[in-house]
Amino acid sequence: MSTLSETAVRVVLVDDQELVRSGLRRILRRRDGFEIVAECSDGSEVGATLAGLGATGVDVLVMDLRMRTVDGITATRAVVESGGPPVLVLTTFDDDEMLSGALRAGAAGFLLKDSSADDLIRAVRTVAEGGSWLDPAVTGRVLDRFRASELAPVSAPGTGAADALTARELEVLRAMALGRSNGEIAAELVISELTVKSHVGRIFTKLGLRDRPAAIVYAYDHGLVSPRPGAN
Repeated sequence: MSTLSETAVRVVLVDDQELVRSGLRRILRRRDGFEIVAECSDGSEVGATLAGLGATGVDVLVMDLRMRTVDGITATRAVVESGGPPVLVLTTFDDDEMLSGALRAGAAGFLLKDSSADDLIRAVRTVAEGGSWLDPAVTGRVLDRFRASELAPVSAPGTGAADALTARELEVLRAMALGRSNGEIAAELVISELTVKSHVGRIFTKLGLRDRPAAIVYAYDHGLVSPRPGAN
């Protein structure tokens, strides 16, 4: 993927409502550093669209959850399993089970459609850069659902993050849980992005985690971060 600071963030919109896609196009404008490279009106169209654009043609998918033929959770799972670009779920429904299902499917984050344009822009940029974004309005409840699922991380009895990780790894885990991308973590900790990637890999291995959403749940469960205001 090209350096995002040097080129527009390439976005695919997946939503069955043309009115919604039109609104997203007006927010994610070229002059603000975005390029809408394709649009899908159903999850069933995503695979062919990504194949047509090529492996490096997309930085992030903005995915609706409820669509007529193939829903956003099923489409997200297919994208993740095929090694596709990160997915930001965008929905009008404050449905904890659906949103936790999106995390289980591998979505990098979720945002409610009544969020501000600024939040949408920040969320798309964060996910495109490798970070995670959880809408603060529902984070606490969705994480409760997620951690109750069979795919949620389970720590060994009596073992906390502080016992398993180095001090630097704890810093990286906290930053991940706050939605920071690898580049942002590198800048904050004054280390290289390659070093951050190495820390992230060791965190996943030591804690038995499969992805960033699971790391977020782990960090919340162990008191390393707290939900932002409104996340209840």
